[in-house]
Amino acid sequence: MFDKIRRLFGTETPVVVANDRDDARISSIALLVEAALADGIYADIEQETILNVIQQSFGLDGSAAAALLDTAEGRAEMAVDHYTFTRAIKSNMPKAERVALIGHLWDVTFADGEESPFEDALIRRVSALLAVTDHERAGAKRAAKARAKNT
Repeated sequence: MFDKIRRLFGTETPVVVANDRDDARISSIALLVEAALADGIYADIEQETILNVIQQSFGLDGSAAAALLDTAEGRAEMAVDHYTFTRAIKSNMPKAERVALIGHLWDVTFADGEESPFEDALIRRVSALLAVTDHERAGAKRAAKARAKNT
């Protein structure tokens, strides 16, 4: 029904996603952006951390990673909740990758040297939506803290 209304008013905007796996990737990057924004400040170090995660996780060069980040930032800006992102991720990424994503969310959280309660709440909520257990989330947090200390 909404598609018909959009076409009637000419407000239909096509979303270009190559496949479900690409949608899951962009959704996971959008969640990283959401984690960076959770404390109200999108610091350069958080953006750099996200770019590093994209390059390492997907084996991309800097310009391809920046293009993906730009797309994901747009999706995060338009988002009204996290369910759309987590649904795409949960449907298309195995459990190990979802747990790794939680670790990357913690990496972004710790990038600016501070952990805000808003970031913690976001990761707790997203973990539940991704069927990542409290134990797995806590392990990912410990590992991210260790990585942050080593940098």
